[in-house]
Amino acid sequence: MNAELIAVLEQMERDKGIPKETLFSLVENAILASTLKAQGPANKLRVQIDRKTGDIKAFATLKVVAQVKNPTEEISFTEARKRRPGSALNGVYEFEVTPNDMGRIAAQAVRHGIMQALRDEERRSIYDEFKGRAGDIVTGTVRRFVKSDVMIDLGKFEAIMPASERVPTEEYNVGDRLRALVLSVTLTPRGPEIILSRAHIDFVRRLLELECNELTNGTVEIMLMAREPGYRTKVAVGSKLEKVDPVGACVGIRGTRVKNIVRELNNERVDIFKYSENIRELTIEALKPAKLKSLEFDEVNKRVTVLVDDENLSLAIGKRGQNARLTQKLIGWEIDIRRDETAQIAFQEKLAEASAQLATEMNISQKTAIAAVSAGFANAEMLREADTEDIEGAIADEDAVKEILAALQKSTNNLSENTTSLTPIEEFVPTAAHTDQTLLENSPKHQPANTTT
Repeated sequence: MNAELIAVLEQMERDKGIPKETLFSLVENAILASTLKAQGPANKLRVQIDRKTGDIKAFATLKVVAQVKNPTEEISFTEARKRRPGSALNGVYEFEVTPNDMGRIAAQAVRHGIMQALRDEERRSIYDEFKGRAGDIVTGTVRRFVKSDVMIDLGKFEAIMPASERVPTEEYNVGDRLRALVLSVTLTPRGPEIILSRAHIDFVRRLLELECNELTNGTVEIMLMAREPGYRTKVAVGSKLEKVDPVGACVGIRGTRVKNIVRELNNERVDIFKYSENIRELTIEALKPAKLKSLEFDEVNKRVTVLVDDENLSLAIGKRGQNARLTQKLIGWEIDIRRDETAQIAFQEKLAEASAQLATEMNISQKTAIAAVSAGFANAEMLREADTEDIEGAIADEDAVKEILAALQKSTNNLSENTTSLTPIEEFVPTAAHTDQTLLENSPKHQPANTTT
């Protein structure tokens, strides 16, 4: 029994990682409990196992008396002198009180109590090892699923990743290797409970710290963070040293650092930008890549009204509103993103002005004029120079096309009717023959000679 006990404890030390001395103490306590149960109470009873031979002995503190009245607390003077020479009457000494059936008691203790004590010690050992690791990243293997919870094997112990701490876009299979954040470690009646998370925002924070040495040594600091697990994370970083580029330090050369993080997050988008205490600059940086037209801040209600053009509206809001929501979480102000209608209003005014002028020139309805101007025919001259096919192809409204063509036809007819008829050219331009004859007749040579009789 003794040799087997030592062999068992040595094997458990190797397998469980519990020190042998701790195991000996556990066995001694288990045997003590069984001895007290079998032999009854004793004064300061203790059990000791020889670390080399495995011999088990029990000791009790007894008072030396002339006549024993309470065997559990007293020993006769004669018996005391046999066991411990020099014992004095009324003295209190520790005596060996190993029962004859200690081997049977020890075996029973091992069967019924030691394994439970070892399990408790193993649980305490796990708790002691992990209680200070909350916030660290560990690597494990998916072992099984309990409903939507993922049980992850960390080697000597098992951790749980609840459904609430899973990333909604990720799917896991038994055997997958995962990295996760140790969210909490608690000691329960069933043992230590290690909660892991991949959805917590500190998971991204720790990944950044592992990749970026500047974050670890304090050169660069994460000022603000906001995350929607599986989709997008925004990180505002700053540095107390002017010469240090905090964004460049986190992104890495050619983006290697941030690419490693994105890969670990299964292509979750990570936006890193420079922090600013100025709320205006911080909002502009947080809403990138959208280009903003103007910002209006209501400090009383902590509200920001952002105006953007049509091209940047979807960028500012983001897919399913993610960019706006994350910015709102990040800066702590309510974000109201609106379309900038200044240019549209100016366009509408110019359109109305041009269509009114065209309606007057062409004598067409305002609706038809708007259709023409919207199609690119800004004035009557452009309509007159355009072919019928061009007008029909540019203006979708058939009624407007008919009205315009009718107006052009009428304009052409009026122009023809109002044109003055030209006088024949021969009525006011003499012909060459006529001119020659007139000049000949008026020439002195052809005048008749005076005849005087």
